[in-house]
Amino acid sequence: MRFSFTTISLALLALSSASPVPNPKTSTKTAAADVAKAASTQAATAKAAKGATAATAATAGSVLTSAAYNDFQISSGTAGKAEAEANALFADIDTSNLAAVSASDLKIIQATHDVAEDAEVEAFNPAVDAATGDAATALQNGKIKNKVLKLTATVLALQVKGAQGGDDSKLAAEQTKLAKNIQLDVAAAGEPSTAVPFTGST
Repeated sequence: MRFSFTTISLALLALSSASPVPNPKTSTKTAAADVAKAASTQAATAKAAKGATAATAATAGSVLTSAAYNDFQISSGTAGKAEAEANALFADIDTSNLAAVSASDLKIIQATHDVAEDAEVEAFNPAVDAATGDAATALQNGKIKNKVLKLTATVLALQVKGAQGGDDSKLAAEQTKLAKNIQLDVAAAGEPSTAVPFTGST
């Protein structure tokens, strides 16, 4: 059987047209589209995860209530147990799920720090400076206990912020300050501790 040159050429041309070899331009466009699609999927996944975290925090119930400083201060009594007394004020906070702490509770935690700091500067410092002897010692013990309260609130607020994606860069420094004041309180265990009345609330 004979095949003409024309017949063979047409057959080769048809085979070439049906070849699976990809077009370079088409292949590049397809790869770019795949990359863009993957990036879009990752962004959507990250957004969904962030939304889920926010939803968890938003649905968490508040467990703290606003109160006057004189009603929750821990400076009266004796020194030595400031750490436990300060922690007891925040015992209802679920420390195993700080990301779910409500905005209301975080605000109260931060306000606890603020009012304790104001009490230190405006009430304790002048009282300690004006006192002498045992009275000054008792006031100093009360001031240290107040600092433990203030720093406990500071550390907790930073931990909550960190768990919720916020800035907690000062956490280590504040934890160091807290540990130092807890040691000072423990060193004075059993000694009288005097509170100073202060107008303020959370």
